[in-house]
Amino acid sequence: MDKIIVFILPVFVVLIGAEFAYGWFRQRNTYRLNDALSSLSQGLISQVLALVTQLFQIGLYILVFNALGRTPNVRFWDTWYGWLIAIVLFDFFDYWLHRAGHECAVMWAAHVVHHQSQHFNFSTALRQESTVALIGWIFYLPIAVIGVPPEQFGIAGLVVLLYQFWIHTEHVGKLGWFDRVFSSPSNHRVHHAVNDQYLNKNYGGMFVIWDRMFGTFAEEEEPCVYGTRTPLRSWDPGWAIFAEYWSLVQASRQTRSWADKWRIWLKPPGWRPSGSGADLQAELAAPAFDLDAARQLYGEPLGTRAAIFAAVQFALMMGATAGYLWYAEELSYAKELGLTAVIVGGLWALGAYVQRRVSVMPVVLVDLAGLAAAVLMFRA
Repeated sequence: MDKIIVFILPVFVVLIGAEFAYGWFRQRNTYRLNDALSSLSQGLISQVLALVTQLFQIGLYILVFNALGRTPNVRFWDTWYGWLIAIVLFDFFDYWLHRAGHECAVMWAAHVVHHQSQHFNFSTALRQESTVALIGWIFYLPIAVIGVPPEQFGIAGLVVLLYQFWIHTEHVGKLGWFDRVFSSPSNHRVHHAVNDQYLNKNYGGMFVIWDRMFGTFAEEEEPCVYGTRTPLRSWDPGWAIFAEYWSLVQASRQTRSWADKWRIWLKPPGWRPSGSGADLQAELAAPAFDLDAARQLYGEPLGTRAAIFAAVQFALMMGATAGYLWYAEELSYAKELGLTAVIVGGLWALGAYVQRRVSVMPVVLVDLAGLAAAVLMFRA
């Protein structure tokens, strides 16, 4: 499975380049380099962290499949309709995971990474979460009980994930009947928008019929404004992953009631206790949302030299990630942990550079240290 990702990576790069070129030609560019590099860095981080969290990615599914799953009917699941059912099942339960990711604070803390970009383009599609699997595996266990083989479950999930790549674009308008059945660019623009009427809508990954069935569908009408209502305002990949968790920790620490400490994590995002905890609510409440303010983009454009260096640094990290994924099956868990740290460190340095917290030399030093660590790991 990891080698499949290696083959897909250059396809993503070509499609991102094509979308950028099309937008530039039509004088409707939807990219900024700093934002795109931030999103793509999250994509690489999600892939390397997936390697060291296999227990949650697929391991627990296999345990439940072996313990509780029905005896698999291999002939049935190998048919075209067996594959179709597996994909539909995955998409159905993924709808509920996705919905929980917006309606439960701790799940939102994991999912928010995907929504932090203020742009909507193919690079946004690759801005994937790194910690959702730690909780999200629970939502897929019914598929294991039904008897879908683990390999087929994994491929069905990959199909649903890859499908969603093309719906992250502003260059495709409404598609008529297609929009009524499938997730489409129009439907998914609504999902990423912070406009009042679009909040918590259109969760479907491949099919939007789940949203129509369960009352979470909204039609695209007014122009969408993208991002999160509490903006990240940072290119730091580590802060992007943990910022929302830190907010929950701070809120729960300042809450008097133990019951409320739990509720802060389990209630919808932004919930704070009222009544005796009204002081906390006033202290920690986010400022009133302003749609016009949300349109203001974070970060200054990179100069030409800085842009070239940042692009080269990202290309190096992408190449390192591809090599890591290619040989991952042959590596010990300790080496996987070490290489994951090396790549995350390189991407952290890139984010710090783009944010102008460090100059070129510290980034080069991080790369050299990572290279030395990787050489030592392979010699051990």
